[in-house]
Amino acid sequence: MKSRGFVLFFVLVGTCIETLAAQRGTGPGVGAPAQAPAGRGQSSPASQRPPQTKTPQSFSREQVDAGRTQFATQCGFCHGRDTAGGAGGPDLTRSVLVAEDVRGDQLGPTIRTGRPARGMPAFPLSDGDLTAIVAFIHDQKSQADLATGGRRSVDATDLETGDAAAGRRYFDAACTRCHSATGDLAGVAARHQGLTLLQRMLYPSTTGRSNSGARVPQTVTVTLPSGQVITGRLAYRDEFTIALTDDAGWSRSWPASQVRFTVDDPLQAHVEQLGKYTDDDMHDVLAYLQTLR
Repeated sequence: MKSRGFVLFFVLVGTCIETLAAQRGTGPGVGAPAQAPAGRGQSSPASQRPPQTKTPQSFSREQVDAGRTQFATQCGFCHGRDTAGGAGGPDLTRSVLVAEDVRGDQLGPTIRTGRPARGMPAFPLSDGDLTAIVAFIHDQKSQADLATGGRRSVDATDLETGDAAAGRRYFDAACTRCHSATGDLAGVAARHQGLTLLQRMLYPSTTGRSNSGARVPQTVTVTLPSGQVITGRLAYRDEFTIALTDDAGWSRSWPASQVRFTVDDPLQAHVEQLGKYTDDDMHDVLAYLQTLR
């Protein structure tokens, strides 16, 4: 039986919540479990208990239920629908940041600001949605504190429930502007299988490469106050500066407030597609891609 959003439980998008050291300048990783001293006979992280919650907290059932929906939509593609991690993604029930958080005082800024340079986007959520997500994360953390055992494994057969014919129809309608079953995706199922293929299908920017293996460049078009238009590969961008490398190999940069510019990211279509897929669509397209050998 396929429930909506089921596939998102398994998707690895990359390291979405970063280290506490990166945010605070000290301490162990945010999305990583507390590390035991290395040595002979050291048990696996999954067999170790998660870091204990420093300040026990309770939330209303309404908040937790609302957070469950919001978390699955906003965060489940990386952290799993139940916060316990995807296929290699951070398990938030083992996060030191979560263990030390008090009603969102640390989680809130991390979620809203994100760590784009390290793979986690910013989520400009309303106060209500953010509080609900924090409530759900803490509820799952509380359950993990009382539970025994470690993370669950993923059976490849969980991903093999789609209709390849339906997937081909979806692919032909939504994907052929950029991809070809006989071109860049020819033999993709032989190169990538199971969860890896699903990851590349849903969010290939986590690898920074196209299905052919070539690095996917971002291009930028800058319009100067004089009206001159300059294009090239995006080299750097923040709120103050936009920089590119032009066709001649020259590096050029401008104050972002003094020019107009647009950035073309070939992988943005995959990000936008995440909001359009139904669970059946994802299974079906994956089933079709698995035939491309």
